[in-house]
Amino acid sequence: MNTKQKAVLQQKRRWRIRKKVSGTAERPRLTVHFSNKHIYAQCIDDEAGRTLVFASSLGKEERGEKLAANLNGASILGKRVADAARARKIERVVFDRNGRLYHGCVKAFADAAREGGLQF
Repeated sequence: MNTKQKAVLQQKRRWRIRKKVSGTAERPRLTVHFSNKHIYAQCIDDEAGRTLVFASSLGKEERGEKLAANLNGASILGKRVADAARARKIERVVFDRNGRLYHGCVKAFADAAREGGLQF
């Protein structure tokens, strides 16, 4: 299977998930994206088309800690996203795994966000 086929299959998985998962102002969509080096997470209100909370491994604090796209980085960033969301009075979210398996880094991120006080 070549790279183009993998990308097409992953995009189909994203679309399939997005048909079922949608965020509102009361319960935004928490999405996470892992690149080879960094992690990006955001809470999105899909009805208004706005990002409510954003965090990544490229922030000032995170750069000092040299967060990587691994289990440790995912758990640290999950807690930070939960703290930022609770600061904006967001308690409940819908989790969007962005076409990835709920395993490894995605699971570590979700578990850390739950420990930080978010309800999925």
